[in-house]
Amino acid sequence: MNNAIEASARALRDRGPAPAIAVLLGSGWGLFGDAVEDAFEVRYDELPAFPRLAVGGHSGRLRCGRVGATPVVVLGGRKHAYETGEADAMKGAIRTLAAWGVRVLVQTNAAGSLDAGVRPGELMLISDHINLAQRSPLFGEPGDDRFVDMNDAYDAALRARARAVAARLATPLHEGVYAWYMGPQFETPAEIRMFRLLGAAAVGMSTVPETILARHAGLRVLALSLLTNMGAGMEAQPLSHAHTLASAGVAGARAVALLSALVQELEP
Repeated sequence: MNNAIEASARALRDRGPAPAIAVLLGSGWGLFGDAVEDAFEVRYDELPAFPRLAVGGHSGRLRCGRVGATPVVVLGGRKHAYETGEADAMKGAIRTLAAWGVRVLVQTNAAGSLDAGVRPGELMLISDHINLAQRSPLFGEPGDDRFVDMNDAYDAALRARARAVAARLATPLHEGVYAWYMGPQFETPAEIRMFRLLGAAAVGMSTVPETILARHAGLRVLALSLLTNMGAGMEAQPLSHAHTLASAGVAGARAVALLSALVQELEP
C-alpha cells in the first residue's frame, strides 16, 4: 500500500502542486466538479492507491483546478464499506492526498433526515458522528498513531465559516450529528427510532471512515449532508437508491452553490 500511495502522490506532483483543499463528492453533489476551472483530470484507475468505483452517481475521476481564485482538487466519488464489508476502501486515496500536500478535506454526502422538521432537499452541516457500524479503517494499523483523537473531528473553525457563508447566501443550513450505517440495505423503522434516541439528526452509509482516515493523516475535516429522504417509518415513501439520486438531483444546484462559495472562503 505504501508503494502505491507514493506512486499516486508522485503522479499528482508531476501534474502540479497540491491545492490545500480537497472536496470528496457524494451522491447529488456531482455538479460541483463543473465549477472547477483550468482543470486537469485523472481517472482513479490511473492512480494505484485509489479504489475502483461501482456505485451510480460517482464518476471515479479526480479533477484539479480552481474555484474562483481558490485551488482545489475534487474527488468524484468514494468506495463504500458496504461494497466489501471493509471500512478502509478510501485509505489509499486519503493518504495520497495527504502525501501530495492537501491539508483540508471537505466531504459531502446524501443522507436521510431523522428530524421531522428538516425536510428532503435541505442541507446539514455535520457537527459530530456516531459510528453505528463500529468498524474502523485503522484496523491492523501499527503504532500509537492509530489511537486517533476524535474530539473536534469536524473542525470547529471550518464549521463556523460554513455557517457564515450560508447566512450570507440566505441558504438554510442545519447542523447535527450524522450516524454511519453500514448498509447496503436501508434501515428499519425500529433502527431509525433507536438512532433518533441516540441523538442522530441524519443517517447515511459513508463519510465516517473517510473522516477517521483524514484525521489519522492530519487533515482537517468539514462535512455536509444533502438530505434526500426521511428515515424509514417516518413517512410512507419507499426508500431506494434511485429515489436518493432523484431527490439529490432536484436540490443539487443549491447545494453546489453553497459549496462553491464556501470553498473560496476556507482557510486551511
